[in-house]
Amino acid sequence: MATRRGDTLIFSDPPVIASHAAVGGKKEGEGPLAAGFDELRADNSFGQSGWEAAEAELQLRAARLCLKKAQITEKEVSLVLAGDLQAQCTASNYALRALGIPYAGLFGACSTMAEALGLGAALCSAGMADGLLAMSSSHFCAAERQFRTPLSYGAVRTPTAQWTATAAGACLLRPAGPGVGIRAVTFGRVQDYQIKDINNMGAAMAPAAAATLLHYLRDTHSEPQDFDAIYTGDLGHVGSQLFRELLAAEGLLLKNHVDCGCILYDAAEMEQAMRPPEDGGEPAEVVCEADAVDVSEAPPKRLDAALEEARAATADALTAAKRRAADAMRSYCERNEADYGAELEEFKERMALHAEDPSWFEAQASFYEAN
Repeated sequence: MATRRGDTLIFSDPPVIASHAAVGGKKEGEGPLAAGFDELRADNSFGQSGWEAAEAELQLRAARLCLKKAQITEKEVSLVLAGDLQAQCTASNYALRALGIPYAGLFGACSTMAEALGLGAALCSAGMADGLLAMSSSHFCAAERQFRTPLSYGAVRTPTAQWTATAAGACLLRPAGPGVGIRAVTFGRVQDYQIKDINNMGAAMAPAAAATLLHYLRDTHSEPQDFDAIYTGDLGHVGSQLFRELLAAEGLLLKNHVDCGCILYDAAEMEQAMRPPEDGGEPAEVVCEADAVDVSEAPPKRLDAALEEARAATADALTAAKRRAADAMRSYCERNEADYGAELEEFKERMALHAEDPSWFEAQASFYEAN
């Protein structure tokens, strides 16, 4: 059973992830994490007639692969907790229609997989489920059509826009046994900073991510350095910067944060993909091959000037952030009578991994200024 401490459930006998599987599309197969997928397809339609049906097929394949790896059948699964980005969890409903397993739909948007794992762990720990599938999926083309601009319009993406994964993941949870243990679950609270830009979801999600991590660390009496890494789902580069700055403002300097959205794709390739076709970018129908409209015929949209301006602004921001961090560290050492030389050497070691990231220097400065 679990005990509750603040916002966190702590499992004395941790439920385990006994098996897992992931299925991805074209872009995911070209990214740094391609080897981590069980199945990749160059055709993002997955043999279906529409993007929503393709996403249902994604979930179905991930579920069956997960069960196959665990060497069990659908009949040995007590419950499925699943969700997706479509209205009323359409993809999950159709996938589970084919599987025929008891099912509860979840809609936490970007937090759906963590929500499924958390609720599933609680059910397994309480003896209410044995084999439980936690699943989530998204499809770039379906999400763009529902939440932003249909691909056939040929709209140019903004620098803060995120790239929704065409992928599905499934995990089989059991109350005990071999596998990866789930030792604690913290359910977050809604944090509304009035972000209204549909192309800047990282800024909308960062406050909740920061607040949830702070609650978890407080409830479990843990420190960031207790962990090899602290992962967030898909804050992206902008959201990750804000996430670290919010934590630094609370006196928490996070040195081991990794955002999955930032490592799923190659950053240089994604910048190229954001260009219009006449500038060397990919037409959307290359990513989503079954689309009826070839957007390579869309009116020209030049991004060269905007990209150059963005690069210049980044360089200026990096210089300013480095100067601010250096000044803040010097003041910190004076206030706390710390050894400036030793602090500087440690800072240089940490800096080696973030030398071109203005947000990292801003987060360091915020930390030193707050302490």
